[in-house]
Amino acid sequence: MYLIRGQNNISLFKKRHPKTFMSATIGNFDGLHIGHQAILDNLKEEAKDLGTSTLVFFTEPHAAEYFSAKGLTNNQSPPRLCPWREKYRLLNNYGIDYACFLRFNSSLKSMTPENFIKDILEEMNLKSLIVGDDFRFGAERVGDFNLLREWGEKTNVVVSNTKTVLFDGKRVSSTRIRKALLESNFNLAEDLLGRPYIYSGKVVYGNQLGRTINVPTANLWIPKQKLSISGVYAVTCMHQGSNYKGIANMGVRPTVGGEQPVLEVHLFDFNQDIYGQRIDVEFKFKIRDEKKFESLDFLKEQIQKDISLAKKLLQ
Repeated sequence: MYLIRGQNNISLFKKRHPKTFMSATIGNFDGLHIGHQAILDNLKEEAKDLGTSTLVFFTEPHAAEYFSAKGLTNNQSPPRLCPWREKYRLLNNYGIDYACFLRFNSSLKSMTPENFIKDILEEMNLKSLIVGDDFRFGAERVGDFNLLREWGEKTNVVVSNTKTVLFDGKRVSSTRIRKALLESNFNLAEDLLGRPYIYSGKVVYGNQLGRTINVPTANLWIPKQKLSISGVYAVTCMHQGSNYKGIANMGVRPTVGGEQPVLEVHLFDFNQDIYGQRIDVEFKFKIRDEKKFESLDFLKEQIQKDISLAKKLLQ
């Protein structure tokens, strides 16, 4: 999949690929759940009928993250289902031809729907555009499907929307998946995602405390945005084609004075140097919430209990 990085590169792409015609969609696509997949399936089918390539516009960061970071709202930003690198990987695996990364900043925030159409959509050779039935865009989110449809009628761009996908009679959404993960309902999350919830990350150096208490851990890089999980979990991990069982803690590690969220994974029967490598972590069962212990000895004792329970749960 070819990645167009930012609005500034759209015109450059068009100059280099003047005869590349597109069928496109727009969204945040956090998690690429079955609702998103329905849109992409329609996109691929339409592209096949029209003889065009597929293009996905996606924004980064999430608009709610931007507003929260700028102090423009009292609401906290929503937890991430996946960082943008994982979103790119998922889109690539889904067989999308092109992706256009639009940075959500003050410029994009204040752009009117009309200017969004003129400066972004019309800069690409679009033959069709598919959006979700609740799609809104532009400053104050005043742009909607009707505006896009009117534009499409004037420019011979086929504009259509995809109906909401339901599961158990309720709308499939990233918000619903986040709630399922926070409640450790991994079966529901898997149904809504169309796959198990997995976090893929690179192993980075930590403070190596785990080694001092005979529980070495792999610390995974996580984005600045918080994840949709918190606590201690029984997990399975994939590393270079092999599966391992283990235990993971997602939190700030209050017993040792931690402040920043860290995802630590202890793999059972594993003794390899994997710094700088990526592992996939699938969360199976929640064991407990994170808590602050009176001392490292109490923490060590609890970790051994957690490991014993995780091994039983993963049998």
